[in-house]
Amino acid sequence: MDKSGQGRSGGGGAGEDRKPQRPRETGGGILMGRPFGVPVYVAPSWFLVAALITWVFGGQLDRVLPELGRARYLVSLFFAVAFYASVLVHELAHTVAALRFKLPVRRIQLQFFGGVSEIEKESETPGREFVLAFVGPLLSLVLAGLFWLGMQAVEAGTVPGVLLAGLMVSNLLVAAFNLLPGLPLDGGRMLRAVVWKLSGRPMTGTVAAAWVGRALAVAVLIGLPLLTRADREESFGSADSVTDALLAAILAAIIWTGAGNSLRMARLRERLPGLRARTLTRRAVPVPAATPLSEALRRANEAGARALVVVDGQGTPTALVREAAIVAVPVHRRPWVPVGSLAQDITEGMRVPAELSGEELLEVLRATPASEYLVVEDTGEVYGVLSTSDVERAFVAAMARTPS
Repeated sequence: MDKSGQGRSGGGGAGEDRKPQRPRETGGGILMGRPFGVPVYVAPSWFLVAALITWVFGGQLDRVLPELGRARYLVSLFFAVAFYASVLVHELAHTVAALRFKLPVRRIQLQFFGGVSEIEKESETPGREFVLAFVGPLLSLVLAGLFWLGMQAVEAGTVPGVLLAGLMVSNLLVAAFNLLPGLPLDGGRMLRAVVWKLSGRPMTGTVAAAWVGRALAVAVLIGLPLLTRADREESFGSADSVTDALLAAILAAIIWTGAGNSLRMARLRERLPGLRARTLTRRAVPVPAATPLSEALRRANEAGARALVVVDGQGTPTALVREAAIVAVPVHRRPWVPVGSLAQDITEGMRVPAELSGEELLEVLRATPASEYLVVEDTGEVYGVLSTSDVERAFVAAMARTPS
């Protein structure tokens, strides 16, 4: 499964003339590597699943290869790791396709039920959306085929044969599950692309795929326990049936939540064009660096401005006075504090065109994190100062008005 995140960021210190850099990701789990420059994390929940797979597969091995004894759990652990390596290949397929389409990928995370490729932007065309979703299940099918070929080269009933058979079946299941036509699964994204192509509106595709995803969640919740019960011909009150019902509930909750989040984010993106740099910009007054803070605030109040821009002798903006720094200065000290000591030097990334809006605006702000930005016209004339806090409040308000 994939989800498009909104987390790319980077930046250098004030006054440095260099390209923004992506900060180190945190909170994703254990960093395992950076294939294609994309960090891969293993979430703590993976270890729980690995232990569960080791225990379940070990029990199956005990029936097929009883001579292994306790060593079966080492073989089962190898299977668990190999299975998640297959999941990683599935996610890397999405990542390579996204990078090919010049869509930034924040990270890959292996977690409780499979993996997630956090792609930060939406595809520009339904064709690209379809390809981006399809390559994951396609690679899982290719892996299943390779493991099947491996089975032909080894003796059936041996450890290599059992491992290859298990990996073949597990990759077929991964492909089949992800091809189900409902968000947030890959099949849901493929359905979204088809409806988008037919209707000409990406939102129509998202709504259709999200509601199919919710219907799919209900089907999994009701149907999976019934199918496994019929297969085992056991009573519903057995321990295995209770486990199946719990697994179905977890899968249904994941699908239902993912479908709802996909729908919510799509509706939010429809509102994002309302986030315009020009309308969110505060009026600013220019002041020399040596101006006392009390005097600068007096000039701002007279002009009806809410921001201060430090200028040099030629009137060229050189720094922005940070609002947080102003608040931190006690009123009785403001006549003796120069505004220059509270300012952040303006770097190239802190100059924001007044006409930016929506995701383009958010992308520019993420590229160079700062508390304030200088907003300029196409002519280079200063329009005002954009505060990150104002953008955040407008973003939160847009989310609050977005139905699930």
